[in-house]
Amino acid sequence: MSVLRPMTARGREESHRAATPLELFFDLCFVVAVAQAGRQLVHALAEGHPQHGIPGYLMMFFAVWWAWMNFSWFSSAYDTDDALYRVVTLVQIAGVLILAAGVPRAFDRGDFTAVWFGYLVMRFAMVSQWLRAAHGAEGEERTTALRYAAGISLCQVGWLGLLLLPGHAKPWVFLVMAVLEMCVPPIAEHRHQTGWHPHHIAERYGLFTIIVLGETVSAATVAVQSAVDEHGSLGTLLPIAAGGLLIIFAAYWIYFAVPIHLHLASNSQAFLWGYGHYPVFVSAAAVGAGIEVAIETATGKAHIPTTAASAAVTVPTALFMLTVWLIHSRHQKRGPAQQLVLPVSAVLVLLCTFAGNRAVLAAGLVAAATVVVGVTLTARRAAREQDA
Repeated sequence: MSVLRPMTARGREESHRAATPLELFFDLCFVVAVAQAGRQLVHALAEGHPQHGIPGYLMMFFAVWWAWMNFSWFSSAYDTDDALYRVVTLVQIAGVLILAAGVPRAFDRGDFTAVWFGYLVMRFAMVSQWLRAAHGAEGEERTTALRYAAGISLCQVGWLGLLLLPGHAKPWVFLVMAVLEMCVPPIAEHRHQTGWHPHHIAERYGLFTIIVLGETVSAATVAVQSAVDEHGSLGTLLPIAAGGLLIIFAAYWIYFAVPIHLHLASNSQAFLWGYGHYPVFVSAAAVGAGIEVAIETATGKAHIPTTAASAAVTVPTALFMLTVWLIHSRHQKRGPAQQLVLPVSAVLVLLCTFAGNRAVLAAGLVAAATVVVGVTLTARRAAREQDA
């Protein structure tokens, strides 16, 4: 490994472009932040405060997701894997851990100091990466890198509003700054597209989806174990555990049922697809939190209506199905039957909310049936095309 090498753009047609061990390590460290956001959502929903818990969860998850996005697209375009690049990436990971440590205070007290400082550490590293890319580039490529560095720096200053403005203004500051953040990449790449690799980006998003689903499995498993240890009510918990497992397995199958890298041919398609993954990731992680809430309600630890506890699972499950279809699966589906599977299943999952104590199991069965129907329709179409 070289200590320092020129940071030149990677090629979009580069063969064998795959995620590196450093990128996998980077993703793994985000599990801590995802778990913190999910844990705070569980507490808020179980205590009957969705009006506080859901907006707080959405804001914290955006902060986590956007930090991951910034690095993932940059690394796809400029990964040099020299010593300096690795050190700067490890600094970014330190910022992620600082952000994760600040999530509870931001969620409960509206104190964003640690979150902002964690972002500052990550942004310092990210800006230095873009300046390094600009140093080794010329013309429009250099201008694009400098635009990224300037846009990220200005947005970081804008986030000071979370520290300086009164509490009632902070949600609006967050909303405005989130929109501005998402404007930086399209503006920066207006004249010159960075050399991100379609297959590599698709793989990176797929790996993060697996990590989020893995955190969901972990959270649900711990919740079941704790409930069994405290209450011993296995008969009550088994339908929830079985339904939750079916949902998670189905979510994995649904997401990876189609190859998507061939669809990422231009920046406009890639931006819509990449930004559209926010509800995909946020709903996948929320399923685990919902299963925990359903378990706490079933064992009497949480005192909220059964319908509300069921909705904590069915709503994110339906959102996951619908969003995956909208940005991902529909590009590979052919004919009305295939196109309608996920939207119809999302509606059926929502209806399971009113199935009482068996709502999670019913939603899991619908999710499993969705996979079976999807596989059957795909096989039939493949057979017809082969015969033709």
